[in-house]
Amino acid sequence: MNVPVELRAEGAALVLIWPDGGWQRLSATALRAACPCGPCRGARLRGMDLAGSIPLDLTLTGIAPMGYGVQLVFSDGHDRGIYPWNWLENFTPPADRARLTALPGTVTSSAEPSSMPH
Repeated sequence: MNVPVELRAEGAALVLIWPDGGWQRLSATALRAACPCGPCRGARLRGMDLAGSIPLDLTLTGIAPMGYGVQLVFSDGHDRGIYPWNWLENFTPPADRARLTALPGTVTSSAEPSSMPH
């Protein structure tokens, strides 16, 4: 199991630094929309689009490692999902999946986290 060596909230994003030096910056909104808790998964299975009910100014207010993953607490009060490390490592937000599908052969990346050396 690959476990990040560092994770932190940075603005409206979760930043994960992996043992190999790789990093991810995942938006709180995308993580909240993909929450793996039972009620959220059930809503998505019933065809509900959770993204429409997420506040635009959503942030992370808590991060609690739980062994096999991390529990995230969002500014809208939601705190039920535990996001497994493997899931986070492989997570591509829906908007990014659409962009990658629409532009075959291209590579995308986001800006480096502000505290990372250049």
